[in-house]
Amino acid sequence: MRSAVPVLELSLAQAEHFQDFGVNAPLSLRVSAGECVLIEGSDAAQLAAFSDLCSGLVPLRGGNVRFAGRDWSDLPHDYAAALRGRIGRVFATGGWLPFLDAETNILLPQLHHTRGDREELRRTAQALAQDFGLPGLPLGRVDALAVPDLGRAGLVRAFLGEPLLVMLEDPTRGLLASLAPAVLNHAAMTRDRGGAVVWLARSGLAHVDPSFASQRLQLGIEGLVPARQAT
Repeated sequence: MRSAVPVLELSLAQAEHFQDFGVNAPLSLRVSAGECVLIEGSDAAQLAAFSDLCSGLVPLRGGNVRFAGRDWSDLPHDYAAALRGRIGRVFATGGWLPFLDAETNILLPQLHHTRGDREELRRTAQALAQDFGLPGLPLGRVDALAVPDLGRAGLVRAFLGEPLLVMLEDPTRGLLASLAPAVLNHAAMTRDRGGAVVWLARSGLAHVDPSFASQRLQLGIEGLVPARQAT
C-alpha cells in the first residue's frame, strides 16, 4: 500500500528572492506517490530555483516545504543532507563538479548520501547509461564530454539509486527526441514503485503525452496555476 503522506508538499511557500525569477505569489503543490507533475516555466534559472526550493535549499519567508512528510526547515543539516539522497535531479544547467571525472560525478550523490556499494552502484549506472544511449559510463572529465553525452550522463545520475522523487529540469532539451521514450519509461518505473516525478520545461512539453501527467501547471508571476493549454 502506498503511503498517504505526499512525496512533496508546498504549502503557501514564499521563497526569498523568488521575485527575481518572475514568481511573486506563494506556491502550493501536493505531489503524491505515483504522480507525474508537468510544470512549464520561463527559463533555466527559474526551473533551477524551483528545484532548489523543493529540495530544501532555499530560505523561506513564509509557508513551508515538506518532503516525505518532513519539513525541511525543521531538519538538522546532516539529516536534511541524507534525505536529499532520495531526490534525483537533472539540472537545466551545470550541476557538475569540473575537478572530478564523469563517473565519480554520476556516482557521488549516492556515495555521499547513502551506504550503497560503489561496484554495485557502478553496475546499475552502466545499465542506466545504456538505456539512455551511452555505451557505458562516460570516461574522463565532464568538461570533455559532448553536450548530448553530458545530458545523458545527467539522466543516469538522476535515476540512479531508485529515488523517491525525481526532478527533471528540461531533461530532453538539446538531446535527440528519440531519447524521450527512455526518459518516460524510467519516469514510469519511478512512479510504479511509489515514487514521484516533477518534469519541468522551459517552452512546452511536446515529448510528453498529456495522459502521462496527473497535473499540468505553469510557474510564473501568479505562482503555480493550471496550464492554459497542453503544449
